[in-house]
Amino acid sequence: MPTPKSNPNAPTSAKVCNVQILDGIKKNNFVVFGRAGMDFFPDPPGTKVKDGQTFSSGLGGSSANIAAGICKFGGKAALVTTVSQDAVAEFCVKQLQDYGVDTQYIRTLGGEYRTSLAVYESVLEGHQTVIYRNNAVDFQVTSEDVDKVDYAAFGALVTAGTVFAAEPSRTATFHAFARAKQAGLPIIFDVDYRPYSWPSADVAADVLSRAGAQSDVIVGNDEEFGFMAGSFEKGLAKAKELSQSTAAIVVYKMGEKGAITFADGEEIHTGIYPVQALKPTGAGDSFMAGFLSGLASGSDLKTAIMRGSACAAIVVGKPGCAPAMPNEAQLQEFLTTHPGPTP
Repeated sequence: MPTPKSNPNAPTSAKVCNVQILDGIKKNNFVVFGRAGMDFFPDPPGTKVKDGQTFSSGLGGSSANIAAGICKFGGKAALVTTVSQDAVAEFCVKQLQDYGVDTQYIRTLGGEYRTSLAVYESVLEGHQTVIYRNNAVDFQVTSEDVDKVDYAAFGALVTAGTVFAAEPSRTATFHAFARAKQAGLPIIFDVDYRPYSWPSADVAADVLSRAGAQSDVIVGNDEEFGFMAGSFEKGLAKAKELSQSTAAIVVYKMGEKGAITFADGEEIHTGIYPVQALKPTGAGDSFMAGFLSGLASGSDLKTAIMRGSACAAIVVGKPGCAPAMPNEAQLQEFLTTHPGPTP
């Protein structure tokens, strides 16, 4: 596999490159860029929002979920973002701290900017998720915020694609990529395409493709890779092409059909752990946390992928996102007692 083109100082050996990437992940200390938000969901599970009388709350936002999930497994994570000057943001920061996430790089911003709020249902049929992102404060991360991060203190950078949807966050995160590369940190990119955040599909396809070309590990689903490629049918080829040109590891997720992972010129096909799903939200964030914690602990790539798949299965079977993510004991209990994975 060729050396990533985005790093002109990288070694010429693919094996050496992969060892360096895995060595960074094995430090189990991640700097994570992206949003934190507050989730609301009606009780008990199965209740529609319109029928809700009582609601539970929890930490949400893709990057915040990933950071919390890593910490639940005993790793370290610091979140870089901006939050509003209000009670919703105070809730999010306290939740992050309760999970063990380092919040020193979170900046509070006054005015009319707002921390995201999501209201969703723990149901599958007719599921609704309503996300309030008017004047989203997390898009206000600047290059000055990025420069405050001590990159040498971390082993890898993680981000989800929403950070690229608007300025100044887009430019700031590309700047963070450059700073991370200078410090020798691998870049781990969850495509996480959310159409409602972007000014247009064309802008999203261009920017997400640029981000993917600068990343060492890319995780996305079939629709996201298809979107980057220009059509769903071309998504698998896009994932494979990225693994052959710029990325060391590319995970192409296919929902119930499992995943195909491209690394070192090989394809790893994996299944899923079938569960009775309660909701469709949170699976991708939990997958990433489980996957990275597996690699950090020294698991081989296939084992780490299946670990992520198990984490995703656990989360879709419970209310909430960050609250539903497992710790090590809960994951091992699931793996011991649950049938699977599928072929």
